[in-house]
Formats: sequence, structure tokens, C-alpha cells
Amino acid sequence: MDVDVEVRAVLPFPREVVATYAGDPTNAPDWYANIDSVRWRTPPPVAVGSRMDFEARFLGRRLAYTYEVVEIVPGERLVMRTADGPFPMETTYTWSEDPAGTEMSLRNRGTPSGFAKVAAPVMRRAMKGAMTKDLTRLAERLAQA
Repeated sequence: MDVDVEVRAVLPFPREVVATYAGDPTNAPDWYANIDSVRWRTPPPVAVGSRMDFEARFLGRRLAYTYEVVEIVPGERLVMRTADGPFPMETTYTWSEDPAGTEMSLRNRGTPSGFAKVAAPVMRRAMKGAMTKDLTRLAERLAQA
């Protein structure tokens, strides 16, 4: 059973501001509640081929995985896939103009295995809730900047 969760929010900031901050993996621990750390394997800034090690907590478990950037359109789209981790996952950020600021979508999709496969329905609900909160946190962080 595949997992495919997408959330959207309108953030009251210019697209360039949102995309620059959210599109820099170094900032992920500041606005993702479940991400504890990010360590670059390749030199920043983010580009196709960039790799970063993430440490996170989800559903009471510690996760360690490596993301590789597979697509980037500055200010519009960023796609990362796990190069190493508990199961294949792809994360996509998109940014578009909105009269109230920037609409950002955050999408995570993958194919869990083992325990995660059995827990996929619970995982989807938990991911949707966490991702929605993450976009709220992102708006809060941008307001503080």
C-alpha cells in the first residue's frame, strides 16, 4: 500500500522568501517538528545531486535517511528522494503566487515495507497532521525573520 500525502497552505510572504527559506534543507529542523538534524554530505547550496543526512522522529521511532535532490526549479519546485533510509520516499515542495502571498504545497509519497507497510493507514493520517502543522510552523518562522 503506497503512501501519498499532500498539504497546501497560503503563506503571507513573497514566493522568493518562502522558497528560499523552505528550499534550504539546513532550515528544515527549524520548521519541521519531527526533523532533529540535517547534515550536508555535499557542499551547499542545494542543487540537483545534493545529498543530506536527515535524522527524524515519527510515530515514536527514530529515522535516519539520506535525501538526494533530483529536481529543482528555483522559486517553483524542489524534489528530493531518499537515497538511503527505511523505505523509498519522495518529498516535493512547490511554490506559486497567490493574492495573499505564496501557496506552498508539501507532498510526501513512498512505498513503505515491513512494519511501516502494515501501519500505512495510520502513517498517512499522522503525516497529514504533521505536515499541516509544519506549514504553520514555517509561516511562524518566516514572521520572526
